[in-house]
Amino acid sequence: MKFPFSLGCNGRGVVHIEGTPMTVDQQFRLLKSAGVYDHFDRMPQPGEEREYLDAANRHGIPIRTGLWWYTAGQDEALLEKNLRISREGGAEFHDIMLHIRHQRGSVLTDDEIVAFYELAHNLGNKIGIEIGFENHIYMWSEDPRRVEPIARKVQARGMPFKFVLDHSHVLIKVDNPEEQDLIGIREDVDSGALLLDPYESGNVLDQWMNLNMVHWLQVRPVSPNGPKNRWAIKNNNSYDGGSYGRPCQYPFIKPKPGEWHSSWHAYRVEPCKEVVRRMLRHHLCNASSPLRYITTDMIDMADYGENAKYSLFEQNVAIATWIRRTWDEMVDQEAANRARGRDSKQEGARE
Repeated sequence: MKFPFSLGCNGRGVVHIEGTPMTVDQQFRLLKSAGVYDHFDRMPQPGEEREYLDAANRHGIPIRTGLWWYTAGQDEALLEKNLRISREGGAEFHDIMLHIRHQRGSVLTDDEIVAFYELAHNLGNKIGIEIGFENHIYMWSEDPRRVEPIARKVQARGMPFKFVLDHSHVLIKVDNPEEQDLIGIREDVDSGALLLDPYESGNVLDQWMNLNMVHWLQVRPVSPNGPKNRWAIKNNNSYDGGSYGRPCQYPFIKPKPGEWHSSWHAYRVEPCKEVVRRMLRHHLCNASSPLRYITTDMIDMADYGENAKYSLFEQNVAIATWIRRTWDEMVDQEAANRARGRDSKQEGARE
């Protein structure tokens, strides 16, 4: 079976070492040279729409996805502007990260979240681009308990809830009381009311997959109770300004000595891999699965890989290569299982 997804790379990860100047054309050329990507995950920067579109056409790597973050009560006009910019650059899907607080300072209510979704949905229909909401730190969806109720309220309004799943923002809270306390979920985790561990039956990631609403899967490893980014200091952070970057990125392949601030162990990447396997298996076994896009998201920024010395792009390529290989192995195994099933039926008929 042909690989059924469009596999892209986040634009902040199409660079070897953070801070290395690269033109738009050089980024597209680098992406093309890897031989594993179908698209560039990047919202064209304002005023550069034509440059991005020309580079995409020149190298045969389209822009299909992109993202931005918004504050309700402040960024509604920006949302429409970004949707138009994205569509003009060739994008098909825009990922919306909606801040946890309204412009007036209060935490968003469910009704306010749904209203922003409806606005984005209607604008997307008018402009010709799909929209989705992502679970993400600093956003309303950092609290995983809010995702399913919002999804159902959106659906009750007659709209599909299109979800962008970034499992890393759930996995950083596994076995990490500090991260759980930042959003107030520790009591529910301790009691078992909220299961974050992907290996536990009934965990929240499996629940989201089973709702069949994931249109885009973002893949960036983190480690349960993983190390903070000790090479980056947060200056303006609504939770813990002035502290180290949060533990939102763990290298997929082992960094060379001096390339990272912490020790690296292969087993710590396994929870991420397990979530990806389950998402791929869900798609393989469910004809109605809406999953269309997968992106690799090893990026810079303080909570991620800022000041790291390893190649962000090499890490992304390693993830993309593993995803394609894992899909092929899964398809081959499924075909083998079906063949064995047919042979067993034929043997039973002869007996």
